[in-house]
Amino acid sequence: MRTRFLSDTAALLGRSLRHVLRSPDTIITTSVMPIAFMLLFVYVFGGAVAAGPGRYVDYLLPGILVITIASGVSYTAFRLFLDMASGIFGRFQSLPIARSSVLWAHVLTSVVANAVSLAVVVLVALLMGFRSGAGVAAWLGIAGLLLLLTFTLTWLAVLPGLSAKSADGASAFSYPLIFLPFVSSAFVPTRTMPGPVRAFAEHQPVTSIVDTIRALFAGRPVGDDIWTALAWCVGVLVIAYVLAMAAFRRKLA
Repeated sequence: MRTRFLSDTAALLGRSLRHVLRSPDTIITTSVMPIAFMLLFVYVFGGAVAAGPGRYVDYLLPGILVITIASGVSYTAFRLFLDMASGIFGRFQSLPIARSSVLWAHVLTSVVANAVSLAVVVLVALLMGFRSGAGVAAWLGIAGLLLLLTFTLTWLAVLPGLSAKSADGASAFSYPLIFLPFVSSAFVPTRTMPGPVRAFAEHQPVTSIVDTIRALFAGRPVGDDIWTALAWCVGVLVIAYVLAMAAFRRKLA
């Protein structure tokens, strides 16, 4: 059964990746907005932002990476909605394949596409002067945390992909996710914010994720931030996965 699930998922993953390769504008569009934010904040607002010593692009990049993922997973919801609307899920279910492999193929496609987008954003940041003192272990830790975040937000994206009434509605769910880094430590230190906003910023998941990545990039100890970041990601992932699988079963019932 497990071998069948893996082979079915691999076959459907190949199908989804071919669709992405035929529409490279998906990855380009996903990368353009975060890069535009990075250019805007570094070259327009950077001189007025007091984010501490060092280059502002170094401070900014972790938040931009989170925005890149939040922007990218909207395409998972969009592609999933299109597959549901076209009736292809029903045709897949008439074939002798593992039912959940359809969802897993979409999720893994999102992971691959977002990894490419993240690499593009990091490359642009390097051209803008970003430098990191991270060693191999720190870079692996950053990659692992970004992968976990992508996985988490992708399963969250499955829910609107299955339940939305329109393609625009399916992809619009990502707007709050893209906005969330702006009320965190992604762009400025939380100590500069007024009381209620600061309290929210310091206790929402993006701040712990961004602070962990920033510390790893700088080669500093991550402290308790990494455990908070992992707890948020794993907790949301479990809830999103359970709800997504329940919604998928209802759709096919």
